[in-house]
Amino acid sequence: MSNTENKKNMSVILGAAFLMATSAIGPGFLTQTATFTSSLKSSFGFVILASLIMSGIAQMNIWRVLCYTGKRGQDVANEVFRGLGYLLAGLIALGGLAFNIGNVGGGGLGIFALTGIPARVGYVISALLAIVIFLSKSAKSIVDQIVKYLGALMIVVILIVMFITKPPVGEAVVNTFVPSSGVSATIPAILTLIGGTVGGYITFSGAHRLIDGGVTGKENLGQASRSSVMGMGIAAIVRVLLFLAILGVVTKFSGINLADPAANAGMAGVPEYNGISNPAAYAFLVGAGNLAYRFAGLVIFCAALTSIIGAAYTSVSFLKTFSPKIEKNENYWIIGFIAVSSLIMVILGGAAKLLVLAGAVNGLILPIGLASILLAVNNKKIVGEEYKHPIVLTVLGWIVVVITAYLAVTALPNLKNLFV
Repeated sequence: MSNTENKKNMSVILGAAFLMATSAIGPGFLTQTATFTSSLKSSFGFVILASLIMSGIAQMNIWRVLCYTGKRGQDVANEVFRGLGYLLAGLIALGGLAFNIGNVGGGGLGIFALTGIPARVGYVISALLAIVIFLSKSAKSIVDQIVKYLGALMIVVILIVMFITKPPVGEAVVNTFVPSSGVSATIPAILTLIGGTVGGYITFSGAHRLIDGGVTGKENLGQASRSSVMGMGIAAIVRVLLFLAILGVVTKFSGINLADPAANAGMAGVPEYNGISNPAAYAFLVGAGNLAYRFAGLVIFCAALTSIIGAAYTSVSFLKTFSPKIEKNENYWIIGFIAVSSLIMVILGGAAKLLVLAGAVNGLILPIGLASILLAVNNKKIVGEEYKHPIVLTVLGWIVVVITAYLAVTALPNLKNLFV
């Protein structure tokens, strides 16, 4: 392989890792982390650990099979059971649309916190910036670069705020393994976080980018595996840092309600806030002042822009199954996907609640998507005669399918409580 090809592959590998990671740490994750840390305190560390383990297992199974075969998730599913791929593609496209509506809303929240521009104007600005990217013939290369730089910026800003808020790290470590709130109290949060960080389109985003970039086959399996681990590592760093930054706030101001600033009126040391509901940005404001609040707006906007790109790109990659015309006009379909998301968000409003709900909805898709991949690993007609899937990954994968399916069924009746 020439140096030029190596550089091209490395760019695609890094881009795929950051595409998955930044899709997983979009505004939905920021809002979910603030919302659940406010209610679960240090026990939210257990939620992060559980979601990291299960999402890691799901990612490694899915990336390995798709990148080895060079087949997208829906195509593998269709070969497992005729029609299953169409069902999966439809569910992921719908889930991706729900998430992208929330992502556009998150962009509006971020722009409002950063500049004070009305959120509805921010929705349009966020969507237009994403659309401009896909108007370029080099859209995929531009995406690879944008998600890397914006992802790095998010890590730096959150790290700074974490040092300012001084969270109780020792208490967080203990509760990560033995949650003081009890395991049952964390179940709705685990389902929502899994949905927001690896559910729906997210678990397929990086693998589909590698397929589009030609990083497939037996000879590239090692590179694909490294890319998946890298993506999970980036997402894990941001999850932990953000959790700790917000934990410092809810520990210092016991009883604070990050989702409803009006409920904190008169609380000593808590600044007055009359803006729109934005739990993550409000936490930064309370914990580190107005400058941190502006930085939070920047983080949320960066997370929104990268997630809009990831959701639209991956959702349309699933729709390609329905017609070759979609693949031929991929960028225009992506632009249309973003435009529709923006229009719905402008009409509906209520971004913070929609972001949490979108994560929960996508959590329902994960068991179906992962199960379809696991059913393919020993089918030689799908993966070829030489492919060997690690038994430990298969076993762990089915455990994740069972757990996430159970969580989805048991948590559905309780999801309404997230909005009370």
